[in-house]
Amino acid sequence: MIKPDGVSRFLVGEILSRFEKRGFKLQRLEMLSFDVAKAQEFYSPHLGKPFFPELEKFITSGPVVAAVLEGNNAVEVVRRMIGATKSFEAMSGTIRGDYALGITDNVIHASDSQESFVRESKVIFPGSE
Repeated sequence: MIKPDGVSRFLVGEILSRFEKRGFKLQRLEMLSFDVAKAQEFYSPHLGKPFFPELEKFITSGPVVAAVLEGNNAVEVVRRMIGATKSFEAMSGTIRGDYALGITDNVIHASDSQESFVRESKVIFPGSE
């Protein structure tokens, strides 16, 4: 998912292009906005953590672009491509290393496991498999 900062900075095409060049196939692509309820459901593993209010405010601040990518070892490869959550720790050449400006405004979110992907997809794309 390309976060509000990535969308507002016109990075959607550049980011999606990186995944396509790596051989991933876009299975689904949708622009949407999070309301508070959807943000709380999506980030439910972080509810109650000190950073949650800032995360909730940020993810509801503008539209996001959600994508489902298909390819070999998608979860692991995509996580390596996006880089560390904290932008100052992300290596140059990763999406966050090249574009992120902070910890919360780090341009992109990717599921950290197949189980997270299933849960997060149900929030973003309700009613789909």
